Amino acid sequence: MFNKTLLSLSFLLFLLVSCANKKDIWYYQDIQNSSQSSINYIANEIQVNDILYIKVDALIQDSAKPFNLDVSSNGVLNLDAIKIQGYLVSQDGTIVFPILGTIKVVGKTTNQLQIMLKDLLKENGYIKDANVNVRVINSKVTILGEVKTPGTYTFDEQNISLNQAIGYAGDLTINGKRKDVLLIRENNGTRTYIKLDLTSTDWFTSPYYYVKQNDVIIVNPNGAKVMTSGYLGNIGSIVGILSLVATIVLLIRT
Repeated sequence: MFNKTLLSLSFLLFLLVSCANKKDIWYYQDIQNSSQSSINYIANEIQVNDILYIKVDALIQDSAKPFNLDVSSNGVLNLDAIKIQGYLVSQDGTIVFPILGTIKVVGKTTNQLQIMLKDLLKENGYIKDANVNVRVINSKVTILGEVKTPGTYTFDEQNISLNQAIGYAGDLTINGKRKDVLLIRENNGTRTYIKLDLTSTDWFTSPYYYVKQNDVIIVNPNGAKVMTSGYLGNIGSIVGILSLVATIVLLIRT
């Protein structure tokens, strides 16, 4: 009789440890069928340690040459050369641009910098109607914790959502705590910590829907994972402890 009770208790404990509630697993549970919401694209601002690729074009190509880096091989852009020779944003938020000199770029979007460079080239009499293209070529996001493949991932788009970033890491594991995802963001010398609930859409209209370069995303483990990572490392250990308790009880009874 006692052994049956022990077996039942062990099975119940197994269910408590291994089972998860769908409310803790399903994403965006407050979304209704056929619902819609507007999309607010937010352009990322240039940050310290970003590497910029800047290309200047003009009707007379020779007039643009002094402002362009030689990063091509047989007419094809060499990405490694771009990263090595590209414009690394210094700790004081500036780059040194050919002829124009030191330019403050931190806090500007790539579009704003394009307009500013175009105006500077015109105002200084170098190119009357230049076409300027600016790209950040080392955008990256780091994803840690309960995801399938933690790591640092690079992206080329101007905007990627938090959902896309998590997709790079293979999605959350079953042990990921969807109601407790930590996002760490550094911007203009300030570090921000924000916790997001992936079972809700409340944060979709917040500044954290889109990932910024150098963001860190940490997915915390849920209760079941925490429980099995301590002294009760696995079900075998739990059953072993229960067996030990049962043995002690039997010895006391005899």
